[in-house]
Amino acid sequence: MKTSDFDYYLPEELIAQTPVYPRDSSRLMVYDREKDEIYHRHFFDIVDYLKKGDVLVRNNTKVLPARMFALTPNGGKVEVLLLKRFDLTEWEVLVKPGKKARVGAKLKISDELSLEVLNNIEESGSRRVKFYYDGVFEDIISRLGEMPLPPYITEKLKDQGRYQTVYAKVDGSAAAPTAGLHFTDELIEKIKAKGVEIVDVLLHVGLGTFRPVKSEDILEHHMHSEYYEISQDAAEKINRAKKEGRRIIAVGTTSVRTLESAANDKGEVRAVKENTEIFIYPPYKFKCVDALITNFHLPKSTLIMLVSALSTREKTLELYNTAVSEKYRFFSFGDSCMIL
Repeated sequence: MKTSDFDYYLPEELIAQTPVYPRDSSRLMVYDREKDEIYHRHFFDIVDYLKKGDVLVRNNTKVLPARMFALTPNGGKVEVLLLKRFDLTEWEVLVKPGKKARVGAKLKISDELSLEVLNNIEESGSRRVKFYYDGVFEDIISRLGEMPLPPYITEKLKDQGRYQTVYAKVDGSAAAPTAGLHFTDELIEKIKAKGVEIVDVLLHVGLGTFRPVKSEDILEHHMHSEYYEISQDAAEKINRAKKEGRRIIAVGTTSVRTLESAANDKGEVRAVKENTEIFIYPPYKFKCVDALITNFHLPKSTLIMLVSALSTREKTLELYNTAVSEKYRFFSFGDSCMIL
């Protein structure tokens, strides 16, 4: 299967530059696979498509203010983007321009934070670095860092909290799990009142979010590694629901990757803390996930490939072309799609 098989035409003006207020006023396209019907609603209507006993699985990762700027010894300026933590002081980072971050280079971010480049991570073009600081690292970057918005968003975000889900809990992501951005606290309470069980899992979104598929043959694409966790309690709730025939509805592709990475052929998941490189594309047979809530993704991306595996490539492209004709908003701050 070719990467170009997952291409579609998207007018630039449909790329959402700013979030909508309130969060759940975004539009929602619902595709019912059994009936082969499309419905155009708003996200607050999602309650109508959830049933008592459903399990809504969401990713409670929290985006770090991971973009910072540093000075070289010669006074040059570089951008540093935190990607993955190895231990208390060492991280994988993306440095631009990379030529100013050779092995051994020492960069100063502020009087309280500096770093040394330890080595290149050749596969991704990123660097392994060691940070030097006094105090709590998270407190320091909360003062110095900016939210790492995707490159297709060119407008400055006025409210940094809008690139964070309302249920974000565990620091560690370089990008938001954007399907969750539509939920409000009030909507979550309505969903719970309907008898829907909400289960949190964790996947820290990393470098792959910013990396395009460069190979034309998708089988030659190497998927990025991301850290994920499923607690014993979460695994038990999910497995109980599967055994009872209740639906597992994933909020976002990161929740899908988490569940499918940990699932066996019966759809049961295990409690786990590890990294995953799972790459989902047609004709993948889902083991755990029954339905998906997701945004509209970039052409030729691994994310649109994952969505295509839940229905078909042809149907997914039909949904996307419909979204274009109906002027839905695309990507991180865009509208949502629910595949039942």
